[in-house]
Amino acid sequence: MNWLAVYPEIVLLTMACVVAMVDLWVTHPRRTPTYLIAQASLAVVAVMHLAYFNGGATVYAMQRMVVSDPMGHLLGFFAAVAVMVTLAYARPYAAEREMLKGELFTLAMFSLLGISVMLSANNFLVVYLGLELMSLSLYALTAMRRDSLNATEAAMKYFVLGALASGFLLYGLSMMYGATGSLEIGEVYKAIGTGQINKSVLAFGLVFIVAGLGFKLGAVPFHMWVPDVYQGAPTAVTLLIGGAPEFAAFAISIRLLVEGLNGLAVDWQQMLIVLSVGSMALGNLAAIAQSNLKRMLAYSTIGQMGFMLLGLCPGVVNNNTLSAANAYSSAMFYVVSYVLTTLGTFGIIMLLSRQGFESEQIDDLKGLAKRSPWYAAVMAIFMFSLAGIPPTIGFYAKMSVLQALVSTNVPGLIGLAVVAVLLSLIAAYYYIRLVKVMYFDEPVESAPIVAGGDVRLLLSINGAAVLLFGLLPGGLMAACAQAIVQALAT
Repeated sequence: MNWLAVYPEIVLLTMACVVAMVDLWVTHPRRTPTYLIAQASLAVVAVMHLAYFNGGATVYAMQRMVVSDPMGHLLGFFAAVAVMVTLAYARPYAAEREMLKGELFTLAMFSLLGISVMLSANNFLVVYLGLELMSLSLYALTAMRRDSLNATEAAMKYFVLGALASGFLLYGLSMMYGATGSLEIGEVYKAIGTGQINKSVLAFGLVFIVAGLGFKLGAVPFHMWVPDVYQGAPTAVTLLIGGAPEFAAFAISIRLLVEGLNGLAVDWQQMLIVLSVGSMALGNLAAIAQSNLKRMLAYSTIGQMGFMLLGLCPGVVNNNTLSAANAYSSAMFYVVSYVLTTLGTFGIIMLLSRQGFESEQIDDLKGLAKRSPWYAAVMAIFMFSLAGIPPTIGFYAKMSVLQALVSTNVPGLIGLAVVAVLLSLIAAYYYIRLVKVMYFDEPVESAPIVAGGDVRLLLSINGAAVLLFGLLPGGLMAACAQAIVQALAT
């Protein structure tokens, strides 16, 4: 056993338990000691992931059930930072709603632990273990406001549909195990490569695996939980659901489909194209009709995940994997850019909410530029990034995915890029509508916007990062490319 490979997970598990214990003796209403210990622990885990990524080594451990590679560690670093930022934005919001308890920090850390386990999985059982750990933590967080009917209903829907998705994935993985005789992802790849396995069994298992992944990504037609959970859950929890877990969903898609089932790429690429186009079409069209801001962002997420799935489609062309690194790294860059922008968007929504008032309607943003020009400008940057307007990171992310499709010179994939551009134009309407509401409508609210110095600074940094990585995307893109190349090489 090589314990070095799982040091970040061990530290995270230990500190999550420490936070739970320490909180029993904390009487401070703002939970300052618990909050600081949780943030320090997450910072240490993020630094460990970054150090492992810079080391560049790929190590298999725990009887090859776990893999420590640059892709897992880079995504682990981003996930830890995302949870840190989420907790910083969530603290004032949670304090006003009697949600600022030790459970908020502990469950957030356990959900990150589940994400970390999935990122380093090299075995079907480990994938499932990480998935359940993350999901159960998020179900509990969704139901944290026990006096809220909406939150309780959202938690029930999330739990029932999440259990269904887990069942789909587990059934698909069990069929793959039955067909190939192994739970290890690398061994499954080799077994499929022999060409001696019954194709119909593989195809049947693959359908269930893609369905399970589709649920976790919130892709059409497995998207039904996303709008209800985003709207019903407390905004702090919505961000925990819509932020870091996207890295895990991307990672297990790469681990299972690319590293394990690459021999069936022709089959799963066709399924992903259907999921992708369906998600972009339904997500972007449904978002136009929404008046609830969180529900609109939920449909926007469905559309964004559809666009990300496009990046997984041109990896294998005519049984040739020459374009794989370019395609998968563009998809990875897209996920990073989406989460970075989403953190800030929900940060602004939580900032505008106050005790007894949820800033959940689009009309609640009316005249924000007159109340606070700075926050309006930051929110506008986030909207432009989600719409894919230069010079934001969202523009470069969309362009890199489209470039991956077009560079294959396959007419079908080029046609897919054209469809994606047209559907993105539809999406631009509802993002820019928010900017119009902020700048050209009269404010209905005159109360001053009160925010702590840490939240103000973090939102400003978040907005600056969206612009900076849009102007200078090279470093982040190179890191994603390096991570994907080394993941594919082993």
